[in-house]
Amino acid sequence: MVPIFVVLLFALGLVLIVRGGDDFVDAAAWMADASGVPEFLIGATIVSVGTTLPELLVSLMAAEGGAMGIAAGNAVGSVTANLGLILGISVLCAAGTLDRHTQGFKLIMMGAAIGLLTAFTRRGSLSIPCAVILLALLPVCLAESLIGLHGEKNAPRPGVDARAVAANIVKFLAGGAGILIGARLLVDCGANLALLCGVPEGIIGATLVAVGTSLPELVTAVAALARGQAGLTVGNIVGANIIDLTLILPLCCLTSGRPLPLPPQSVALDIPFCLALTLLAILPPLVTGRFRRRQGLAMLGLYGVYVAALCHGMA
Repeated sequence: MVPIFVVLLFALGLVLIVRGGDDFVDAAAWMADASGVPEFLIGATIVSVGTTLPELLVSLMAAEGGAMGIAAGNAVGSVTANLGLILGISVLCAAGTLDRHTQGFKLIMMGAAIGLLTAFTRRGSLSIPCAVILLALLPVCLAESLIGLHGEKNAPRPGVDARAVAANIVKFLAGGAGILIGARLLVDCGANLALLCGVPEGIIGATLVAVGTSLPELVTAVAALARGQAGLTVGNIVGANIIDLTLILPLCCLTSGRPLPLPPQSVALDIPFCLALTLLAILPPLVTGRFRRRQGLAMLGLYGVYVAALCHGMA
């Protein structure tokens, strides 16, 4: 019998993450409007860093504990969930144009990151030199974002007072804290529930843990779409994926001081599906300059195939 306190903590995590995501997006959207910074750039920097902390913490702790299936499945599976599930839903609900000047570089960098990860891990591990190469992509992306923050400003909102600034900073930090605590409760309690049912570690990492740590992106995406902040949604997902791909596994490798072994499921299934979803996400808008609803439907369908393949492998 499942202990009732585990279920209650799981529910508490859900409440914290939903409420935290709502406040987080509210404050981030206010910052974008008040400062004149485009929504996409706010989403690709401040919001994406905050919403990727759960993935980073969970994978580092899992790798330190020797749970490589959870560490790798979470890192790659989170990107797959962000693209197939979250971006798929976002594009299906709110298709729109792509500003290739401000967004194209980040889409290309996301594709480069998963392409390099695919090439580097084809033999079943990530070496230290390859981890350094992947990690080196992150400061390049952050530098480009900072340049964009400086050069792509719109007209700031007039008459912003210090109290409003302070209130939104507090709201932003409190929302981020709620996301982190809620995600941790969901992952820990959800993983315990799944283990009681006999689900393998690799499946847990790529599904429950990956989706659990991607809930901040999902909540911020839904909240942003509800407020008409589609640019914030896309920027958050793209920025979060770049951080996931260039930071989490390389950092797990470098902190261990040796090549990072990846489970066969990650090499044969997780990474190839992640690569396919990345190409499906970035190529159409880079070519046509638009996200289209049929593209979102295709991404959701491919993610469904991925989940089915995982379940088939578990059977």
